[in-house]
Amino acid sequence: MATRSKILVVDVGGTHVKLLITGMKTPIKIDSSPSLTAKDMLRDVKAALKDRAFDAVSIGYPGPVVQGRPMREPYNLGGGWVGFNFPKAFGKPVKIVNDAAMQALGSYKGGRMLFLGLGTGLGSAMIVDGVLQPMELAHLPYQHGKTYEDYLGLRGLQRLGKKKWEQKVHEVVAELQVALEADYVILGGGNAKKLKELPDKTSLGSNQNAFLGGFRMWDMKTRSAEPRPSAAR
Repeated sequence: MATRSKILVVDVGGTHVKLLITGMKTPIKIDSSPSLTAKDMLRDVKAALKDRAFDAVSIGYPGPVVQGRPMREPYNLGGGWVGFNFPKAFGKPVKIVNDAAMQALGSYKGGRMLFLGLGTGLGSAMIVDGVLQPMELAHLPYQHGKTYEDYLGLRGLQRLGKKKWEQKVHEVVAELQVALEADYVILGGGNAKKLKELPDKTSLGSNQNAFLGGFRMWDMKTRSAEPRPSAAR
């Protein structure tokens, strides 16, 4: 796609759906909710844009995406996302990746990078030598019958309190960095700013990087690892 094209980036979250078109300085925020469906999102996005022009769409989706399609309904939103025809609905070419992967793509500075998004849930992705690999660490078992998201997501922050939650963030980041051989870690998401100190070899990301990642999705120089057929099943 030509670099002059205007890209609409849609960052879908549990609290807000955020929009930015190439050339805009300030994102548009739309309230989200646990009942938000794909049709609701499309309606609200079109109303918020007020006929602003764009040529293509990048969507950061809060769930697993395989070969450009949502494979499971979002955990913190309503239904109707799987199988929804986004290109037809927008009337434009559409690329979809996991929301953490989109922010990771905008945060990447080379080498082996692990991205963890500390928000309503827990987003995760890795980029190795320019190849983007979305991951689903959030719902893997971690400790005491709970998942990584139960500890590092919003529920963990509310249950543990800020001090113990921060300790757990440090522990998990250190463990994953070693296990995945990451050169550095980027912590994104709204709750990352609540950390008093950052783990070693870790930097704070920015929610703005999600938009940069959305623009980069149309850069053909950026490769994305596609799962094998067995993994997709």
